[in-house]
Amino acid sequence: MKLNMTQAIAVLAAAVLWAAPDARAATERYNVDPDHSIVGFSVAHMVVSRTTGRFTEYAGFIEMDPEARTVKALEAVIQTASVNTNHAKRDTHLKTPDFFNVEKFPTMTWKMKSYEKHGDKYVAKGELTLLGVTKEVVLTGTFNGVVPKDPWGNTRAGFTAEGKINRKDFGMNWSKALDNGGLVVGDDVDIKLEIEAIKQK
Repeated sequence: MKLNMTQAIAVLAAAVLWAAPDARAATERYNVDPDHSIVGFSVAHMVVSRTTGRFTEYAGFIEMDPEARTVKALEAVIQTASVNTNHAKRDTHLKTPDFFNVEKFPTMTWKMKSYEKHGDKYVAKGELTLLGVTKEVVLTGTFNGVVPKDPWGNTRAGFTAEGKINRKDFGMNWSKALDNGGLVVGDDVDIKLEIEAIKQK
């Protein structure tokens, strides 16, 4: 069957469109390096100050095209028992059912569903699962670039991101009221991420 010019162009265009979405050849996987990353948070304490903390055990990956600066997938798993606020008694309390309930819920996860790019900023919508509850959480951040080769021959990429959750949305309700009407522990938790990732070989 012979094709006329219009049909030939249509077939060619369809072939290009069919191939274009498959960016696997350009997509690379970068695994989070926990030795050079920070998964941190802060929350109001006694109204007048903020308590900061971090998680020290976690894993995650980013599938992206670093040249095009596009992201295909982003996921993370955090071990809740690794919470560290530099205060042993408080950390023990945070591991109980009042907060992270680490025996029943040893991990929390975040998985990107979509993102938009606004200049140098990325706004990523994802699902955070904490204490068995899944809610949409938005992270806003930047892609800080790539080091093609570190002293050990690895390719590294850097990212910074921030977000906010209300802990009560996940059923983390414990607090105590102060005489002035405030709370010992605030409801809003600020998330701060400094992520370094290594290209998978």
